[in-house]
Amino acid sequence: MKKNSVQSLTYAALLIALGIMIPMVMPVRIVLGPASYTLASHVPVFLAMFVSPTVAVLVALGTAFGFFLTTPFIIAMRALSHVIFAFLGALFLSKRPNIISSPKKMIAFNVVIGLIHAICETLVVTIFFMNGRLSAETYTSGFFISVFVFVGIGGFIHSLVDFTIAFTIAEKIGTKFKLPVYLAAKQRDKRGV
Repeated sequence: MKKNSVQSLTYAALLIALGIMIPMVMPVRIVLGPASYTLASHVPVFLAMFVSPTVAVLVALGTAFGFFLTTPFIIAMRALSHVIFAFLGALFLSKRPNIISSPKKMIAFNVVIGLIHAICETLVVTIFFMNGRLSAETYTSGFFISVFVFVGIGGFIHSLVDFTIAFTIAEKIGTKFKLPVYLAAKQRDKRGV
């Protein structure tokens, strides 16, 4: 077995465990209809994006499984949609690792990933909303408030905050823990690419 595959498997396992544990132990969880906000719940998925697209997908799937065990079905389905932004974000970072050195580019990356994240979750909740599968209070609040504001805009803000936490952690541990995106950026910096 290759060293890289063992290392990737280790990253995936640790981040999945962390991703399952965070929603269970975080003292503050805000639930507004079909929306829920648990600080740092996305951090393991975001950290996985600095490893590889495969690890990002595995962590998104693993943490979604944890949500299926601990939260209502709709929240778990929203977590399952994280596979999309995790894969796209990790793919982008693996192809352009130097953006980690540019605060402006990382802010833009955060915004784009946040939009993809929020759109995917909003689509999931919209399907539930249109099929009458949500609580009566959700329908009383209406689609705009319950889905667009709470899930879409609230989810976007939640994504921005969690990515900022993840990036701050990645900046501290990126080279020490040999996160591939950081190693690739360091090599490109040495070559002057």
